[in-house]
Formats: sequence, C-alpha cells, structure tokens
Amino acid sequence: MASLIEAAFAVVLIFLFFIMRLYYVVKTGSTHKPGTKGPVAVLIVAGSGGHTSEILRLMESLSAAYTPRHYVIADTDKMSEEKICTFESSKQHSDSEPQFTICRIPRSREVHQSWSSSVISTLAALRYSLPLVFTLRPDVVLCNGPGTCVPLCAAGLLLGILGLKKVLIVYVESICRVQSLSLTGKILYPISDYFFVQWSSLRDKYPKSIFLGRIV
Repeated sequence: MASLIEAAFAVVLIFLFFIMRLYYVVKTGSTHKPGTKGPVAVLIVAGSGGHTSEILRLMESLSAAYTPRHYVIADTDKMSEEKICTFESSKQHSDSEPQFTICRIPRSREVHQSWSSSVISTLAALRYSLPLVFTLRPDVVLCNGPGTCVPLCAAGLLLGILGLKKVLIVYVESICRVQSLSLTGKILYPISDYFFVQWSSLRDKYPKSIFLGRIV
C-alpha cells in the first residue's frame, strides 16, 4: 500500500510540474525574441489545397533571415511538394545552396474522418512529430490550420516544457474563418505565442488574437 501511495504522489508531482512548466512556457513566449544571434530556423506546416497556397503567400513576405525553412506535409498530400519546390525555386539564386527541406508525417485527420478515429491518427502523427521536431529544433513553428500542425505544435511545446529550447508557435487563421475559429484554431489558441486572425469580428471574440487585416 505504501508503495502505491508513493507512486501516486510521484505522479501528482510530475503532473503539477508539467502544468507549471506549460503555464510558464505559454505566458513567457511573447518575450522570446529569436534571431538576435543569427538566422531563424522555421518549421512551416503546409496543408493540402488552400492551406498550402495561403502559407506560401505568407512566406513571400518573410525575409531571407528565416532559414533554414523546414516544410512539413502530410504523407497523403500529393500536390503540396510541387508547389513548395516551385515557390522555393523562384526565390533561390542560381549560385546558392537550397535552404529548405520537405518532411512528411502521417495526416492527423482526413477529410470526413470521424472524430473518434482522428484521436488515434493524431497520436500516430505525434509519434512521428516528436523525433522530427526534436531533431530539427526550429525557432518558430508557423501554421495556418491543417490538422497536421497540432502534433507538431505539441512537440514544439514539449521542447520548451523540458527546458531544451523555446519554440515560438505562430498561428495564422484562414481568411475564410469570419465568425468562428477552425477546430485547429480552437485547439491552438490557448497555447500559441502569436495568434493572428484576419477579421475584426474574430479579434473581438478572442482577445488574445492579433488583427492586422488581411495578411494572406
């Protein structure tokens, strides 16, 4: 009985430590300024269709200081890789080395997939996201709504909780979300360091969000 009590007490302590570290990492994220000592490594989460087009339009406005750029796409995405390569080729000088990579992880949730089964698929995606993020150690995770970004943001958050590296989570809600956030937006709103919306109606509902007008 004593050993069970000790084990339960240890679990409670670990849980409390985790919650305290989570609170600290989220609350102090906006004070973290990557890039003061060199380039900013960014992990960009691309989704099929409109998500990829929007995130690439956003990347057009980012300076060359954001390098290397690690794009992550779902393993069932057949179109995004070509779009990314075309986009990067248009920015690359002929005498320079490519400053980007493309990685694949399992998709967290397919279109019309049931919510119950999506929990299992998200956990499967997390299993691939953790070693990927822990290896790349980006300064920023940039995403705009595909479900694939949830396990990647969770992995980035875990880096900070463990004290290994603070990873800024920057979320840009899709232009098509006018009155309510997407499911991904609702999940990441509490833990993101910068949460951008593109309609003032969303800014009024979500006080943590940042409204700069249309940005993609």
